[in-house]
Amino acid sequence: MFDNLSDKLDKALHVLKGHGSITEVNVAETLKEVRRALLDADVNFKTAKDFANRVKEKALGENVLTNLQPGQLLVKIVKDELTELMGGDTEGINLGGSPSIILMSGLQGSGKTTFAGKLANFLKSKKSKNPLLVACDVYRPAAIDQLQIIGEQIGVEVYSEEGNTDPVAIAVNAVAHARQNGYNVVIVDTAGRLAIDEQMMTEIANIHKAIQPQETLFVVDSMTGQDAVNTAKAFNDRLNFEGVVLTKLDGDTRGGAAISIKSVVDKPIKFIGTGEKMDAIDVFHPSRMADRILGMGDVVSLVERAQEQFDEEEARKLQKKIAKNQFGFDDFLKQIQQVKKMGSMKDLIGMIPGAGKMMKGMDIDDDAFKYIEAIIHSMTPNERTKPASINPNRKKRIAKGSGTSVQQVNQLLKQFNQMSKMMKMMQGGGGRKMMQMMGNMK
Repeated sequence: MFDNLSDKLDKALHVLKGHGSITEVNVAETLKEVRRALLDADVNFKTAKDFANRVKEKALGENVLTNLQPGQLLVKIVKDELTELMGGDTEGINLGGSPSIILMSGLQGSGKTTFAGKLANFLKSKKSKNPLLVACDVYRPAAIDQLQIIGEQIGVEVYSEEGNTDPVAIAVNAVAHARQNGYNVVIVDTAGRLAIDEQMMTEIANIHKAIQPQETLFVVDSMTGQDAVNTAKAFNDRLNFEGVVLTKLDGDTRGGAAISIKSVVDKPIKFIGTGEKMDAIDVFHPSRMADRILGMGDVVSLVERAQEQFDEEEARKLQKKIAKNQFGFDDFLKQIQQVKKMGSMKDLIGMIPGAGKMMKGMDIDDDAFKYIEAIIHSMTPNERTKPASINPNRKKRIAKGSGTSVQQVNQLLKQFNQMSKMMKMMQGGGGRKMMQMMGNMK
């Protein structure tokens, strides 16, 4: 996401490189390109124009008696303004009430039902909540079946009433069911509707009035760009929702909706959907997103994801093995499994500062570890424990068994040895040697 915008902003901000100071002429030239980049990303025209004017005002009013070069200073101002444009502070979800009631709204095909499942999974696994999903889409064929399949997948109960075609009654009954059965969060999935469909808009307004939700979330398909922003405004005028959810941000999207929706609707983006899996959901952090748009990565999110997969007991065992020089391929395989649980490789690499630019044009496959896993699975238990025992004949057998080449087996063994040495150095505090070795690694 935002690949094209990131490239164009990078080129625009390069205009100031080499200049000794910020002047009206060079800042105007830079911001013309910045405004063009935002418009190409499908950002609302007025939003893009106001953004460029605010940046210009701050840049010219800034005292440049700092250690920053003019280019660096403008990047900082653009980053701060982008953060502010997307909402400034991170807005959490309101889980007050007993139970907390969350009403989902949005257009057909926006990914609302899938997101309802993702949100239930997020609240269950990250917030230790006991959620109940409610199927109130009585119009779309198989909508209830879809929600029930999702519920089974994540281990969350789905409330539905066969034969009842009144969504308001279903929602009211579901809240009563939640109170009686100890559910502390109720997520109500409603039918997708058009803002111009008066009957459907009245219906969701009636559901809202009947159950009095703590949170009404408007789900937007970010790939619809500026249309999504206009639709959100129409819905907000009627529902006065608390927050926005942007789905499909992992697709080939220009990102304009994410940047301009807050300024047009004046409601925060609370969550983003970043893939098809049930754990592909992130709390929206405006400052982190601004960093990513400007190619600065998102180290905080990367560390948070790593911590979620961190097992203290396993880490202690691993530390002992490294100290005794017993780190083997089975341990390496466990590390790979943990990395895979953190999300898609493309997403993870995008969080590393500068890595996105370095990897530009490269096709990063989510199955990047597939051949490594195949090679390890083709080894005998003894070979995994004692990699030094793998001689040329064994390499041929492993390559044949894994559908790879001897060259790939050699490459993996070399990388594994380098990694083992680095781990040993980290244990022994050999920082300088380790840095030197990292520099020599591909």
